[in-house]
Amino acid sequence: MTDHEDARRVEIKDGDETVAAAEVSQRPGGTARATLHAASGHVAPGHRTDLVDAVVDLPEVQESSRLEATIPLGDGETLDRLRERTEETTSRPAGSTTLVDASLPGGKNLRNEDQAGQPGHPDAGGESPDGDTPGA
Repeated sequence: MTDHEDARRVEIKDGDETVAAAEVSQRPGGTARATLHAASGHVAPGHRTDLVDAVVDLPEVQESSRLEATIPLGDGETLDRLRERTEETTSRPAGSTTLVDASLPGGKNLRNEDQAGQPGHPDAGGESPDGDTPGA
């Protein structure tokens, strides 16, 4: 799903052993693509969640408005965390994998406007994005 020439590799290690990894790339049009997988055998709970967090927190993913991810079919921990960290998430099986399409919260368009003194930033006065009045 990712072009290996421009992909960034993210690894989660347990000691010296890589227990989960992902290849992530950015595509034109504000889409990030990621392929996430865990090592064979038992992987302690939490490592897959850590991988999703590391991928979603990458600058190229944060700058994107959409995420297209490929994960192993039946990887509930990864799928659940993707659903927690994204919006409008859909998934569908494809062979031995699950394809996930999702919107990223505060995608690229919102991020460019959310700077100090701009609409949506608490320093701008008025209402914050969550509807609360700053300082109230």
